Amino acid sequence: MAVSGASGGGQVLSLDTLVRLRRGMRTSAAPRRLPVPEGMTIPLGCDAVAVPARFGPLILPRLPRVGCVYADDAHWWWIVPSDSDYALEWPASARYVTGAVVPEAPRLIHRPAGTVPYTPPIPLYLALCRVMGTTPTWTKHISA
Repeated sequence: MAVSGASGGGQVLSLDTLVRLRRGMRTSAAPRRLPVPEGMTIPLGCDAVAVPARFGPLILPRLPRVGCVYADDAHWWWIVPSDSDYALEWPASARYVTGAVVPEAPRLIHRPAGTVPYTPPIPLYLALCRVMGTTPTWTKHISA
């Protein structure tokens, strides 16, 4: 998918370029990243998915593998590999956060065995859709 200026002679931007531009526009002066526990590595980068806290306990048992999960009074946060939002429309009640930058420092409530903090994004997406009563949508087209 590409977007061009309204004048017809403008530069054509790919979806990848638009996503990178959007991510580069962050204005937060003091970002707080979710801390990855000591001894864990993030070879695929790190993003996070937040859901209202009331859904967290309903989602957790539906996942085949659970990575690091954090919680505060309002949200539960799952660490996922970077760009797990590519070609997915996460449910409206969920919030996808690039770089795992959060407004406040939630507490770690689940740490997986092993050295990787990720929850697989597709099972998380499907569990979120199921619990939130939304139909999964695969509407963004991906070019090879």
